[in-house]
Amino acid sequence: MGSQAHLDKMQLRQNYRNLWHTDLMRTIQQDPPCFLGPDSSLGFGTRLTRVDFDGPCVSYMLRKRALYNDMSRYVCCAGYMPCSGRCGESRCPEFCLATEVFLCFANSVASTRFMLQDEFNIQTTQCDNCIIGFMFCLQQIACIFSIVAMIVGSEEISEASQILSCLSDLVYCSVCACMQTQHKVEMDKRDGKFGPQPAMAVPAVQQMSRLDQPYPPTVGYPPPAYGGQPTYPPAYGQPNYPPQGAGYPPPAGYPPAGYQR
Repeated sequence: MGSQAHLDKMQLRQNYRNLWHTDLMRTIQQDPPCFLGPDSSLGFGTRLTRVDFDGPCVSYMLRKRALYNDMSRYVCCAGYMPCSGRCGESRCPEFCLATEVFLCFANSVASTRFMLQDEFNIQTTQCDNCIIGFMFCLQQIACIFSIVAMIVGSEEISEASQILSCLSDLVYCSVCACMQTQHKVEMDKRDGKFGPQPAMAVPAVQQMSRLDQPYPPTVGYPPPAYGGQPTYPPAYGQPNYPPQGAGYPPPAGYPPAGYQR
């Protein structure tokens, strides 16, 4: 039952319409200090040293910030794993979160990502999916080469497996740093650290013609001449007679003006 619920949730997550504030390719451009080194804008007001600024510590702080600093809401792996809710999180949530980020670092990053996606209906772009998929595929290939090298005992395959392992670790660390920076930028947006959102302009008040008005408002008509009344088209159904005194010629068959019998 739980696995089916998670599968349904993953299927629903594909139909989300919102996007991340920045994709994985632009995280280093959006927030270079968070990606590369110490940063004091993680939401806690303390500057971290480079020794403390590693993946698990950042994952701990981002998860706590995603919970709005309310650790009473903490559940192991954000409720997305079978062990969630069965580790005594309610008695000591800080210790359980620290254990999660150090022993299950990848799951802690992914769980924070799923929390933000479900809260703000954020979908993952195709580019981000390709980057994450490439990371997983490279790890699987490195694992397969390591198993083959152990079975065969070939030095060439062993060296190739070590190169692939180093490359997969490099990609893994880079993608995790991009994902954590992406999460931080999204929570900065949530907490209003990018400044107030521009207010929508109020449309102008539109006037309507009423029976108690001698003339309808001059909306869509040319302005009246100076000192005169505005000229309006005739109402529907009324004949359009020429004004009195206009010098129109009489129709054919009529005697000219001033004729006397």
